[in-house]
Amino acid sequence: MPTANTLADWFATTQGQYLLAREQAFFDHSVADIFGFNALQLGLPEHEFLRTSRMPLRVMAGNEAGVQVRADVDELPFECGSLDLVLLPHVLEFNAHPHPILREAERILMPDGTLLISGFNPRSLWGLRRALGSKTGYPWNGDFIALPRLKDWLALLGFEVVAGRFACYVPPFTNPGWSNRLRFMEPAGDRWWAVCGGVYFLQAIKRVPGMRLIKPRWNEGLVGKLLPAAPKLNREVPQRTKSEPQ
Repeated sequence: MPTANTLADWFATTQGQYLLAREQAFFDHSVADIFGFNALQLGLPEHEFLRTSRMPLRVMAGNEAGVQVRADVDELPFECGSLDLVLLPHVLEFNAHPHPILREAERILMPDGTLLISGFNPRSLWGLRRALGSKTGYPWNGDFIALPRLKDWLALLGFEVVAGRFACYVPPFTNPGWSNRLRFMEPAGDRWWAVCGGVYFLQAIKRVPGMRLIKPRWNEGLVGKLLPAAPKLNREVPQRTKSEPQ
């Protein structure tokens, strides 16, 4: 099997197609229920993971060919708090500095904005293949990030993880025959060993602590001197005469 030079090339292989089908299904389902105006996908412009989003502005950015906005993923040309949704499909494990990418995503997301992440799970058969096999070519040359570690990073940035799931329980065979024979592992794994899927998906919300307005204690005497006195109202109620109707 030839070595894939990019992650997009690997998605065209048997292994990649197997994972891509589950990845596309997750993003299709998730982004359709997220409302707002501006959505961003970082990387993998060959695959429209925002295709079911209802947001009017959907942008692809990154340093690959085919993106709409050419930029480094850790220095994005977007204003602070300007986006409602950011997708990171396998961006973190193939970058030497994943922390600045998450900080940049937090910066450009508006309060209560949504971050969707997909990543390879090192605690799986796919992670075992990377640990014991060759690390040349995609996706085995990436630095698979453990899910608890990623959750800690998100918590430090003020994100709340609200949803997640695993997928891809079939071992990463290159032979399509063996992959087809073991398809039963997909529903079985989702039920019996859910945390051992080859890929995980996370949905996190950017939380911003609310502000409490502290009012000053007014000096009533000083306020009375500064404000003009209100005219006194005549509160006397005129007496009715016998000739007036009741």
